[in-house]
Amino acid sequence: MNTAHLEQVWAPRLLGILRIVAALIFMEHGTQKLFGFPASSNPTPALFSLMGFAGVLEVVGGALLLIGLFTRPVAFVLSGMMAVAYWMAHAPRSIYPVLNGGDAAILYCFVFLFMAAAGGGAWALDNLRTGRRPA
Repeated sequence: MNTAHLEQVWAPRLLGILRIVAALIFMEHGTQKLFGFPASSNPTPALFSLMGFAGVLEVVGGALLLIGLFTRPVAFVLSGMMAVAYWMAHAPRSIYPVLNGGDAAILYCFVFLFMAAAGGGAWALDNLRTGRRPA
């Protein structure tokens, strides 16, 4: 298998898989905040609170990423949301992400930033919307 084949065929597919898996896991954080599922220590947050707003962004943004619709702008917004979440909620606890629980926020931030630049990869509805041929 040569490098050109990897870049042309497998890179878009793996980017699509990364987008789908990240979106599914990200949506789970939102459903926990909004619906208390999976079970959470805070089962009914106020919708018009910062947590409620984050939950809406996680569910709606995650769903859009899942289907690959408006991937670049949605991923950019979610990347920023994760940066804010890290600095507001995690960084004040400790300088070390492993101690402050911010590992996932940092990882999501940079995965979404990458998607904002790279797009949704294969199997994204953006490909149909923009006329690109998926791999």
